[in-house]
Amino acid sequence: MILPMKKVSLVVMEKTREESLTKLRELGLVHLERKNVASESLSKLLDRKARIENALGILRPYEAEMKKTQGGAPQSAVPRDQVPRRRSSDLLRPEDAFYSTDAVNTPPRPDLVALILEYADQRKSLQDRMAALSRERSRVEEWGDVKSGDFACLEERGIILIPYKLSSRSFAALPRDIPFIRLGENRNSVYILSLGVEIPGETPFALPEYSLGEIDSQLETIRLEAADIEKRLLSLGSRTTILETEGKTLLKQIEFETARLGMDSLEEVPPERSVAWITGFIPQEDLGRLKRAAVENSWALAASDPGPDDAVPTKLKNNRLAALITPLTEFLEVVPGYNEVDISGWFLFFFVVFFGMIFGDAGYGCLLFGMGLVAALKTAKKGVPQAVKMLLLLSASNILWGVLTCTWFGVDPLKLPAFLKGIALPLISGAVSAQGPEAKALVDQNLMIFCFSLALLQLSIGHIIGIGRNLKAGSPRFLADLGNVAMLAGMYNVVLFLVVSNDARQIPLLPLGVYAIIAGFVLNFVFANYEGSVGKSVVESFKNIISVVLGITNVFSDIMSYIRLWAVGLAGASISSTVNTLAGPLLGNFLVFLGIILLVFGHGLNIALNVLSVLVHGVRLNTLEFSSHVGLAWSGTAYKPFSE
Repeated sequence: MILPMKKVSLVVMEKTREESLTKLRELGLVHLERKNVASESLSKLLDRKARIENALGILRPYEAEMKKTQGGAPQSAVPRDQVPRRRSSDLLRPEDAFYSTDAVNTPPRPDLVALILEYADQRKSLQDRMAALSRERSRVEEWGDVKSGDFACLEERGIILIPYKLSSRSFAALPRDIPFIRLGENRNSVYILSLGVEIPGETPFALPEYSLGEIDSQLETIRLEAADIEKRLLSLGSRTTILETEGKTLLKQIEFETARLGMDSLEEVPPERSVAWITGFIPQEDLGRLKRAAVENSWALAASDPGPDDAVPTKLKNNRLAALITPLTEFLEVVPGYNEVDISGWFLFFFVVFFGMIFGDAGYGCLLFGMGLVAALKTAKKGVPQAVKMLLLLSASNILWGVLTCTWFGVDPLKLPAFLKGIALPLISGAVSAQGPEAKALVDQNLMIFCFSLALLQLSIGHIIGIGRNLKAGSPRFLADLGNVAMLAGMYNVVLFLVVSNDARQIPLLPLGVYAIIAGFVLNFVFANYEGSVGKSVVESFKNIISVVLGITNVFSDIMSYIRLWAVGLAGASISSTVNTLAGPLLGNFLVFLGIILLVFGHGLNIALNVLSVLVHGVRLNTLEFSSHVGLAWSGTAYKPFSE
């Protein structure tokens, strides 16, 4: 359920601006209206935050390496006698510059960031220098250990040697009157020294400033310096906690400064009489608490219903069951708009069904349920997280579908115990499917019918929600939604006839289905754009006649889209069966350990692929196909109050 919101404005004395903001943040109820603000202090905070993020990005690989090789033991790259001490009152001041290594959990110091960025700059400079020297070495290595200054003494005595690197063709065409010394050649080039005469049309070879020996010496020095910097950065790998702590503190400071700058005030008024005000949004149910705070702090408060152009945040309040979908929607960062409809309950219901069908293996479900149970037991004292509860629910769905289809770790259903085959549902059981081609075709047909029936159910619910909303608003648009339900029912019959079986004796194409499509199209054409007049609605439909006609094909494609549940589930079952087939021969001999490794890797990979399939297909059916029939665009902004 989307909670109704109120738009509020708080007026405070200018001299108490910061104090009032502090109390408002402690209250933690008002979602502030966003404004574009700028100031020197805010720029410094944002710059500091960016530098911290850069430093964290540099340290992350070293943190992982340190945890891997040294167990994450904190070390210091700066000698203690070089570390300046600071008073506790100096902490968290971005304008200061200091760095202490006393403890990992001490508040962050700017010098740590500066040190990391300085090391990174030095590393980059060394890498660039090393790359340039390496390129230079490759360019001149065939000339041997020579440099430009080596010919200087000869030139003083009147002996001028000009180096050239010529192609084989250019060397063959060299004029006979040009004296030269041939030094060597390779597949493509010839190296010569011209004796005081420049070769027409050819550019002399630029000898290096340093000899090969000197270049190698410089490269070795750079490698040692780079290795030293790597060690220093590695020793700082455990300091990410410090940076993360400062980053969180800076976010609060940035939020506070943004709010302070976003407060409007009166100009040309004496400071002692000037006031400032700020606007935001608050759930209607919390308005009473804000009123009490306003009285206690001498704030002027105005509250009203949001306007049509206001960017109202969305706050959802669902029962415990529907709230289980919250971890997924937060991960996807999808929020319904304030004026849209909340489908959390239906989203959860169908996502649970989709999860079970896509995973489709009771063995995998038992593994996931065991993982969820262990996590629940470990967190029971502090409160089981919503994500763990959701995992238990999803794995239970997986187990149920696997039991009904007789699917256990991809094992051949005929080899399973009679008990497991007996509790399966014969209409969709793998044990029945394994009895022969005809039985398999019948089971596959039943599964496809179930997928399309699920599509009809979910998409119809979307339009039933629309019917309810329009009836409540007193709008004839509910007839357009009713027409869409009729088109869904008629197209469902068409899909079964075309896709499942075109044998009229099994699934006939019913005249009633065709009539439903026609009647539904007419209702949708007449009332889909209703805004006070049927005539205007029809005219609007004619203006968009192409998209209106294509709506029929969209209904067909939306229903067809649900076949992915059967197809993806079938692919996962095939992978697990293939893994078992490959590992089976290894389990009966001395290669048993290799067989076990293959089983663990193969089924682990299949589980990972199934998780990805759920995120791609299970989420898509809810956020695209279902949401489009509900009229939900997920255009909302999550309610995030100004709080500690």
